[in-house]
Amino acid sequence: MRKILVVTGTRAEYGLLYWTMERINEDNELELQLIVTGNHLVSEYGYTVETIKKDGFKIDEEIDMMINSNKKSGIAKSMGLELIQMAQAFDKLKPDLMLILGDRYEIFIAATCAMIMNIPIAHMNGGESTEGAIDEQMRHAITKMAHIHFPGAEYYKERIIKMGEEPWRVFNVGQAGIENIKRLKLLNKKQLEEELDINLDKKIFIITYHPVTLDVENIGQQVDNLLKAISRFDALYIFTYPNADFGSEIIINKIKKFVKENSNANIFYNLGQKRYLSLLKYADVMIGNSSSGIIESPIFKLPVVNIGDRQKGRLKNKNIIDTTYSESEIYSGIYKALYDKKFRDNLEYMENVYGDGTTSKQVVHIFKSIDINKKLISKKLTY
Repeated sequence: MRKILVVTGTRAEYGLLYWTMERINEDNELELQLIVTGNHLVSEYGYTVETIKKDGFKIDEEIDMMINSNKKSGIAKSMGLELIQMAQAFDKLKPDLMLILGDRYEIFIAATCAMIMNIPIAHMNGGESTEGAIDEQMRHAITKMAHIHFPGAEYYKERIIKMGEEPWRVFNVGQAGIENIKRLKLLNKKQLEEELDINLDKKIFIITYHPVTLDVENIGQQVDNLLKAISRFDALYIFTYPNADFGSEIIINKIKKFVKENSNANIFYNLGQKRYLSLLKYADVMIGNSSSGIIESPIFKLPVVNIGDRQKGRLKNKNIIDTTYSESEIYSGIYKALYDKKFRDNLEYMENVYGDGTTSKQVVHIFKSIDINKKLISKKLTY
C-alpha cells in the first residue's frame, strides 16, 4: 500500500486539501498519513486541529513550532523548530510520497525536509504569483523542490514548465476550492444565522485582510483605511482572522477594537469550511486580500474588492475589482461591487478559469499510477 503523507499548517489550506485527503483515505491502494502544524495548534487562531479530528482524520504527528514574537526573527526561529521535528516525523512515518499545498513557510520547511530525505514531493497550487508577499519566493522555491506538480489552471501549468520543470511532471487538476463548493451541502440562510448567532438582514461584507509581508511597515495605515472605507456603508461586517504572519497582531487588534465599537461587526477565529462557504453564497461583497477571493468567490458570482499587492500576479476572473490601499479607492471599489449594474450583470456570464471541481479524483489517480523511482526523484531542467 502506497503511503501518502499530507502536511497542513492553516485552516484555509486544510479546507482546500479536505476532499483529496478524504479520497486518499477511502482508497484501498493508498494510506493517508497526516502531519498537523502551524496555525492549527495555536489557540489564538481557533486551535483548528480539533476541526481536523472532528472530520474523522487520524493525525499521525502534531508539530508545535510557533514562537510568539513581534520580531521577524520569530518566524525564522519557528521554521528551525519545525525542521527538526519534521525530520523526526519523516523517519518515523517513512512516507512514499508527500502532498503539500501552497506557499507558506510551514510548507516550505516540509518541502525542504522531504527533498533532503529523498521523499517525492507533490505540490498543489504552484505556478501562481502573489507579488506583494514573501509567499511568492516560497512558492517558486517549493516548485523547484517538488517532483510532481498539481497547478490549478492551464496558465499556471505553462508557467511551471517555463520554469524548467519537465512537462510529464505537471498536471492541471484545477483548483481544489471549486470541488469544496460543489461537494459540500451548504447551509441555508436561516441555518447560517442560527449557527453564527447573527441576523443576516443587511448587506453582508465578508472581510479578510492578511499582512502584506513585503510591506509590513504600513500595515496599520492599510487597516485603518479599510475600516474607514467600510464604515461608510450600512452593512453587516463579518471579519475572519488573518494568517499568523508578521504583522497579524496589528490587524487583529485594530479589528477587535472596531468590532467592540460597532454592533454590526463580528470577528470569527474559525468559521469552518461549511459556514465560510455558505457565507460566500449569501454575501454581497468580499473585501480584503485573501486568495479565497481569487479562487472560491467566482463560483458564487460574488464581487470581490481586492486590496493592494498581496494577490498581484494571480490569474483573476471578472468578479475581481483591484484597488490600492487608499480609503477612497477601497470605497469606490465597494460601491462598484454593490451598485454598478453593468458590472454585476456581467458576472452571470462569467466562466471560471479554475476548473470543473474534480481535483481529488485526478490527484488520486495520479498517485496510484505514477512510478516512484529514480526518474521521479532525479530532476533536470528543460528549456
